[in-house]
Amino acid sequence: MRILVTGAAGFIGSHTSERLSDMGHEVLGVDNFSDYYDVKLKELNARTLSEKGIEIKKIDLCIDDLSSLFEDQIDYIFHFAAQPGIAVSSTFNDYISNNFIATQRLLDAIERLDDKPFFVNIATSSIYGLQATMTEVEAPMPASWYGVTKLAAEQLVLAYSRRGLLQSTSLRLYSVYGPRERPDKLYTRLIDCGLNDKAFPLYDGSERHLRSFTYVQDIVDGIVSVIGREEVTNGEIFNLGTEEENSTATGIATVEKILQKKIKIDHKPARPGDQSRTKANIYKARKLLQYDPGTSLEDGLREQVAWFKENFK
Repeated sequence: MRILVTGAAGFIGSHTSERLSDMGHEVLGVDNFSDYYDVKLKELNARTLSEKGIEIKKIDLCIDDLSSLFEDQIDYIFHFAAQPGIAVSSTFNDYISNNFIATQRLLDAIERLDDKPFFVNIATSSIYGLQATMTEVEAPMPASWYGVTKLAAEQLVLAYSRRGLLQSTSLRLYSVYGPRERPDKLYTRLIDCGLNDKAFPLYDGSERHLRSFTYVQDIVDGIVSVIGREEVTNGEIFNLGTEEENSTATGIATVEKILQKKIKIDHKPARPGDQSRTKANIYKARKLLQYDPGTSLEDGLREQVAWFKENFK
């Protein structure tokens, strides 16, 4: 199949693109190479994909003409492109534009096609709010601009399915980590601080936060499992993550164990909208997608530390 991946130079998008290519699919990637974080990391990911024969076009879904993406038949879309996280540097307009408007423009381009691809929307556990422990049928209560706009984008995609305009599914991901993780995320920052003798910024109370830290390859297993299951996934939402909970304090201790070094801590005020607990309820994904994540936190972090040392140390 010919598959379009948006946000293909990003963390999870690049891993998914690579997996799809290894599965024998033809992958076309798009990314706007945003400077939200150091573009060099996206360029590194893009080079890795290019070596595997995966083309990445520099396209901004918010403003550029998208017709070139559909000159040849596209069978599937995996939509990762988004404004991530809850950074204070991101404005509400950033989230509206990159999470909602970009999705709407992509859907608008698809609506004009005679043969429409199956649309896989990549959502987030932030949709649920401060306590992300719910099933897919419970009411979301997002507490951040990120969560609000990702929920809006998800519902827009599913609205197209409800109206019979295309087939789609939405996957809510939980606390993904591993090689290529963004530099603003927990474990990349911890590893960087530990290896380079920097102080790690720890937000007040966050050491007690509980997370379903999920290794990226386990997440990709769930994402690609949608292929071939269109009948059971169309119009549906799935949680993807590990059922194992670990605190931020445990995460810090695990990185210190792997590095065999104590990490300096710089205490910061609490961040508004930050989740206090996530625990992935994956009963539905286990039943319908045969999803079964199994990588331990320590094993996954050892892989991430090795990747960081190879590329940045």
